[in-house]
Amino acid sequence: MPLPKHADLIYDVGMHKGEDSDFYLRKGFRVVAFEADPELAAHCRDRFERFVQSGQLLIIEGAIVDQRTLAEGNRVSFHRNRDNSVWGTVHSDWARRNERLGTASDLIEVDAIDFAEVLRRTGMPHYMKIDIEGADMACVEALRRFDTRPDYISIESDKSSFAGIRREIEVLRELGYDRFQAVEQSTIHRIQRPPRPAREGAYIEHRFERGSSGLFGAELDDKWCTTGAMLRRYRLIRLGYVLEGDDGIARAWRFPGSSRLRFLLRRVLGSLTGATVPGWYDTHARHRSAGRS
Repeated sequence: MPLPKHADLIYDVGMHKGEDSDFYLRKGFRVVAFEADPELAAHCRDRFERFVQSGQLLIIEGAIVDQRTLAEGNRVSFHRNRDNSVWGTVHSDWARRNERLGTASDLIEVDAIDFAEVLRRTGMPHYMKIDIEGADMACVEALRRFDTRPDYISIESDKSSFAGIRREIEVLRELGYDRFQAVEQSTIHRIQRPPRPAREGAYIEHRFERGSSGLFGAELDDKWCTTGAMLRRYRLIRLGYVLEGDDGIARAWRFPGSSRLRFLLRRVLGSLTGATVPGWYDTHARHRSAGRS
């Protein structure tokens, strides 16, 4: 269906404590933000009270789920992480992974959000940032129901398998995205700064908070690559996940000299990927119509 696209609108899907919304709002964009954890949503309503009151910010509280889950009712179980608030998730397998990593969760009930319905109500954004711990692709798949697409989109890449990463890229390509970047997230607060003059919204002096998604769209370095090049890059990144990730093979090594060998592995992989190993990555995608709408 046709849907108007707004050059001044950004979706912040996975608002957390407002690390990204703060950047977008101060650059002058209108923001529609989504947050499932009621405590974090309340924190953001307080933090951004003046933007909410002015109408520049709309906070939608609840968890985005796929159409099958929506059909089961308007409430959904959400695993709210006690130790690392960014790891809240609707997916039990993600919650179990978090437990293996030494954290605990409380199971609460929250509203189920129909993402496509919000798009119909507010319009298609210029940029859509998605980071909702295992449910990113529910938002991407919802775009199939519309003729227009965001100029730019970012998702947290699948760390569990290369097949999952390839599927993400394939779906984005089917939706018309033809240029990609893999942006390592752990060092953003140290190394990224907004360019001057601004290439997205207004220029602001800004230091990114820890956990921020960072620069987006035209303000990213001009390192956009094709689908094939992106998949080749992710093969190297995936090797880092396999060896040094959450359940990495090298993490279990306990033989003499293993710590030295792990250090060398990180050095070699870091030289190949140009980033921290294992790190964690967002996939940024640019639509073929970007700049022409």
